[in-house]
Amino acid sequence: MLPIDAAAHASRWRRRHPLEKAVLGLGLTVSAVCLPPWPGGPVVAAAALAVLLGPAGVAPRRLWRAFRIPLGFCFTGAVPLLFQVGGDAGWVSLAPHGPVAAAELLLRTSAASLGVLLFAFTTPVSDVLPRLVRAGVPAPVVDVAMVMYRISFLLLDSLARIRQAQAARLGATGRAAAWRSLAGLAATSFVRAFDRAARLQSGLAGRGYDGTLRVLVPEAAVSWRFLGATGVLLGAVVALTLGVEGRWL
Repeated sequence: MLPIDAAAHASRWRRRHPLEKAVLGLGLTVSAVCLPPWPGGPVVAAAALAVLLGPAGVAPRRLWRAFRIPLGFCFTGAVPLLFQVGGDAGWVSLAPHGPVAAAELLLRTSAASLGVLLFAFTTPVSDVLPRLVRAGVPAPVVDVAMVMYRISFLLLDSLARIRQAQAARLGATGRAAAWRSLAGLAATSFVRAFDRAARLQSGLAGRGYDGTLRVLVPEAAVSWRFLGATGVLLGAVVALTLGVEGRWL
């Protein structure tokens, strides 16, 4: 199991309805995208961090390990805005408003990523997928997503075991050995993926699969108090952003 999935299953908000956490996380994400990047980005990021590290109880080190990956993509997307191709300055030169555009994009995307991580760190995928059928998503689509979610963990476990076996056989002692181990890892994983899929299909057929996977969904009532607090938080974020922006201008 991935660390973020383990954190979601052990979260303080594990028993809360996914709708509550979706409204909070999606609300912060939409606020980061729609509000002015300054001061909207820092305000949304501060609110998301306060919730993650406070009521949600996410460990700071675990949050940083998960956040640094999307943060790297945010920096990667912002760097091209610093340059322009063509013009009087040459083939490649600094864009006139490049630093401002890059900073605005970085503020928006990093704050929006924290809103998404808030939902991911508090809501297991196994709690969300079965409820999508009630929301109108076709049942076969949800079934495929559930099966792929399950198989992904099985394949990750197989990859870890193969890597351990290769390391025990000195499969990474040199560049040539490392490439051979990588090729063997890819080939073995490809074969095991098809084998897992065939075994899963046989198991479902043996259990009388009729086109729908029936799973038990933990009962959880929507807390209107939580939704009200979410509305207050989002309203405060919007008001603070617009207020500070007016003073800044």
